[in-house]
Amino acid sequence: MMIIEPNEIPVIKLQSLLAGSIAPRPIALVSTIDSDGKVNLSPFSFFNSFSINPPVLVFSPSRRVRNNSTKHTYENIKSVAEACINVVNYNIVEQVSLSSTEYEKGVNEFVKAGLTEVKSMKIAPPGVLESPVRFECNVLNIIPLGNEAGAGNLVICQIMLIHLQNEILNENGLIDPDKIDLVGRLGEDYYCRTSNNSKFVVKKPLATCGIGVDSLPERIKNSSILTGNDLGKLGNLEKLPSKKEIESFIDSPEYKELIINSLNNESLHLKAQELIIKGQTKKALLLLMSI
Repeated sequence: MMIIEPNEIPVIKLQSLLAGSIAPRPIALVSTIDSDGKVNLSPFSFFNSFSINPPVLVFSPSRRVRNNSTKHTYENIKSVAEACINVVNYNIVEQVSLSSTEYEKGVNEFVKAGLTEVKSMKIAPPGVLESPVRFECNVLNIIPLGNEAGAGNLVICQIMLIHLQNEILNENGLIDPDKIDLVGRLGEDYYCRTSNNSKFVVKKPLATCGIGVDSLPERIKNSSILTGNDLGKLGNLEKLPSKKEIESFIDSPEYKELIINSLNNESLHLKAQELIIKGQTKKALLLLMSI
């Protein structure tokens, strides 16, 4: 059996070992605001409930391992001690992953991820409309656990109000694990869910910023076929295809094969969705933008 002294291995290696062994971890999709009222949205898998009476949730926006910088969420709650904690289910997991992209301060991740802001009732930060459960919270305390890269900051939150979607409840008024279909974080790119096939992969966002769902043409964003997860994958591409790339794709035999028996936009969107499922996201976007 391997024996490891934590302080004798690189922090990034230790992070990987902990992420792979302490799992699955629930995901808090946390919305906050800064002192100017600008909204930030970011996911954290160092998260759980720690008290029922009073009802307390704890999450940790750790210092970045690569450069020891702190996250916008941490900076925001120091100035405005409120947070809306939204739970993450399978229907929004790709958009949530996209929201973890390190956009510059002031960029609204709701917009980039294609998620919908909903006004909170007791706090200033908005909630995520698509989340099946959201908690309006006051931040009671922030406990720094260190000053080195990778050090956590425990954010202790008291729940002030809970919002539940009716669709996730069973006949007894309790949450049905299959209906809510929560996802949990594992190591590397692995996730799991509370229904269907348990383990699946979500590729980490690009090292460079993805274009965001907001950069997609309206006819794609408003598709009646593409899901939030489909749009999240498209939004994680580094750039939109150029006019030249689209024209070249239209002239290709592959394009002609794809549009055989495609009589309308809906059928082409279904073919694009098949390409996304196969991991051919750029090709799917080329097809969608050729319409």
